[in-house]
Amino acid sequence: MDPVIVVGAGPVGLSLSLALAGSGVPSVVLDEGPGKEESRPARTVVLHEDTAAMVHRLGCGTPRDEGAHFAAWRTLRRRQETRRVTFEDRPAPLHVPQHALVRGLRAAALAHPLITTVTDVRVDSLEQEAHGVTVHTRGAETTWWRGSHLVGCDGARSTVRKLLGVRFPGRTAVERHAVAALRTELPWPGEALLHRAPPAAAAEVTARPLPDGVWRLDWLLPPRGELVTPDVLIELIRDTLAGWCGGTTPPYDLIDTGVHTLHHRLAQRWRDGRVFLAGDAAHLLGALGTQGVEEGLRDAENLAWKLALAWHHGSSEELLDSYAAERRTAVAARLRAADQAMAVLRGGGGLRGYLPGSGRSHELLLAEGHLGGGPLGAAPSYGPPVAVREVPTATEPGGPAANVPVTAPDGATVPLRDLLGRGRLLVVLVAPGTGVWDRKHWLKAGLMPRLAAAVAALPVRADLLVADGYPGAPAHTVLMVRPDGHLAATFAGVRPAELYAAADAVRAGAPGSSGTSGSSGSSGSSGASGASGALVAAGDPVGAPAPAAAAAARASDEPAAPNQ
Repeated sequence: MDPVIVVGAGPVGLSLSLALAGSGVPSVVLDEGPGKEESRPARTVVLHEDTAAMVHRLGCGTPRDEGAHFAAWRTLRRRQETRRVTFEDRPAPLHVPQHALVRGLRAAALAHPLITTVTDVRVDSLEQEAHGVTVHTRGAETTWWRGSHLVGCDGARSTVRKLLGVRFPGRTAVERHAVAALRTELPWPGEALLHRAPPAAAAEVTARPLPDGVWRLDWLLPPRGELVTPDVLIELIRDTLAGWCGGTTPPYDLIDTGVHTLHHRLAQRWRDGRVFLAGDAAHLLGALGTQGVEEGLRDAENLAWKLALAWHHGSSEELLDSYAAERRTAVAARLRAADQAMAVLRGGGGLRGYLPGSGRSHELLLAEGHLGGGPLGAAPSYGPPVAVREVPTATEPGGPAANVPVTAPDGATVPLRDLLGRGRLLVVLVAPGTGVWDRKHWLKAGLMPRLAAAVAALPVRADLLVADGYPGAPAHTVLMVRPDGHLAATFAGVRPAELYAAADAVRAGAPGSSGTSGSSGSSGSSGASGASGALVAAGDPVGAPAPAAAAAARASDEPAAPNQ
């Protein structure tokens, strides 16, 4: 079976390859660059609960080692503090240099036997037919590569998107920021700041902490203003720091600078047969605190388990189509919210056309975007694959499941998100008090024997877990969580037939039901059901090791027949 070809080795492409490997799917990553990251502290990423857990689960340790959690969030208007948020009841955002994130993901990918990375190559042609994709590269490896599927994660100027002829409409220069990374002491160590209408400098300034006393500062500029010269930037820095530090500019060490122009664009199609788009190749956003890299990581997590199911057993067209249906809809909603808010927040009008209230609502809307909440920042919910909601909980079906502690049959208790990313469903029984029992007792007590039998009979592999509680759920509630952490269904007690139907809906029907997306030569039966039709667990021997996978991806000297 041919590996998946991933074009692009930024945070999205590397995350996708690692997520595929977690489900036993080999990949070849084609990198146009040399495989080394330039240190740019002024280019950073903010990760919220779901994406921070994802990169940690993928084996990337640099965000925790080289990033900083916000100690608090402060919002100022002129000289008055209008809001202060501490993170006692929710995880704090994690701020990390993008080069450190990519370096950590690359190290994890290079260490994985199912991932082959090829540097200094550029894709220049792409062909696909019923059972695979073939691409030609020039550079260090001038050859043809053969894959089961291909994902273009090759950035805003995506070659893959252009080869597919997919349009990329949107808005240019939505926002423009002068950015500086500098080391200094500010009056609020570790606390992020949004300062609107400061007494000096730009109309809006944000300050976000990094380790070792480093800060990233962003000044909002006119979208199409004059060039920011070094003298102008130094004046912005001195005026801003003086305004925050009692009128005197403190000593500072300027590390990195830049001017970032933000565009909003959305590719018209995210899938063409066996070829998909993800990350900046599919969308551009970033204004009002929205996070383009974070949305790209969500693309990777959503697509990986669906491709894994297709690779191992074949899958329906509906499942593969659901990637674009879910992710494009979610990003379009984010862009629409930003466009609606932009006219209010940047146009000088009141919020009456968007949110009721006074000027303080401006800061609330904008701050929530930075903090991962509200229409500008909250993690997306996807339309539930099956209308089963026997028990209301604090999570609507399709929303991200709460990261509650769960206990597996082996007795280990971990956060729920630690068990994602292996291509398997999670079935969680809410059983208060289970944590104080010995495992050998609760495995044989109450609903567990029937539930264990029902889970073993599901058409895709699932892990059976127990939680002491779940927000809003009464005892004996059974939750079904998708491989990407989104809640699929809730049940009142054990319902074997309904559980099976829900699992079948998550995989969008019987694998192999569509000939064009079925996996010819797959290690599993395309029509498998029950335990034998499960995805291969992480660590199981699936596919070839990296050198063999790379060799398999190279086709003969002749290209494959073009798509008919």
